Amino acid sequence: MEIRSWRWIYAFCLLFFYALAGTAQPKRIITLGGAITETVAAMGFEKQIVAVDVTSEFPASITKLPKVSKNRSVSAEGLMAYRPDLVIAPEGDVPYGVIQSLKGSGIRFVALKQEYSVKGALAFIRAVGAALGVKARAEKLALDTEQRVNRALQTVKASTQRPKVLFIYARGTGTMTVAGKGSSMAAIIELAGGRNAIQEFNQYKTYSTEALVYANPDALLLFDFGMESLGGKNGVLGMPGVAFTTAGKNKNIVSVDGPLMINFATRLDQAILALHRAIN
Repeated sequence: MEIRSWRWIYAFCLLFFYALAGTAQPKRIITLGGAITETVAAMGFEKQIVAVDVTSEFPASITKLPKVSKNRSVSAEGLMAYRPDLVIAPEGDVPYGVIQSLKGSGIRFVALKQEYSVKGALAFIRAVGAALGVKARAEKLALDTEQRVNRALQTVKASTQRPKVLFIYARGTGTMTVAGKGSSMAAIIELAGGRNAIQEFNQYKTYSTEALVYANPDALLLFDFGMESLGGKNGVLGMPGVAFTTAGKNKNIVSVDGPLMINFATRLDQAILALHRAIN
């Protein structure tokens, strides 16, 4: 039977390779998600990463790699163009049809669920290690991360302040939301010694002046790019309602590295300490 497509040839070669090598470590990896990328790199597989998504920014050398998407959406053709033998992505981020196409072509696909807690970060590191076939290495990295996080939490506990923090996700004044309970930002705020200002709803909801004034935060928190999109600190201070809050009156408007805050992986200790310093 004539083989009509290079995809079938590629799939046959991969399947034959796996049959011979069993659980051989991957040689060509695509990582979709900043937390996945930094964890794969931390385990010594940075050179095996052939492409990433737009959220992958650490380590800095990763930014030189090809991006498989411009807006986080991916296609089977776009992924297969880089001839991966492993694609790792956050659970629910890749459409079912794309996953089936990858598997049909002999490409291993692993979806990872992430829980925004210290325990969740350690489990995530171990899950990445299992996907790479290096469980022992992952266990060592998880234990090292746990030790660093515990030291960071001791620093947080030494502070007597518990500021109420409102996180605003912004990409210009027309697209703003605030973080409620259960969000990754609510989790990191709590770990850093703050109190999330919004307790009335879960995840994210559209920003409103009324909600801002009612929450009356001690500090307003934004990602670096969000602060810039609003015109810097003065731009945020000029937003409706800000002047009526404790944060506005004290001009306590702070910005942080977004990818560092939300990844909940190998750099969790750095995120905790950076945010703790920012809000105190």
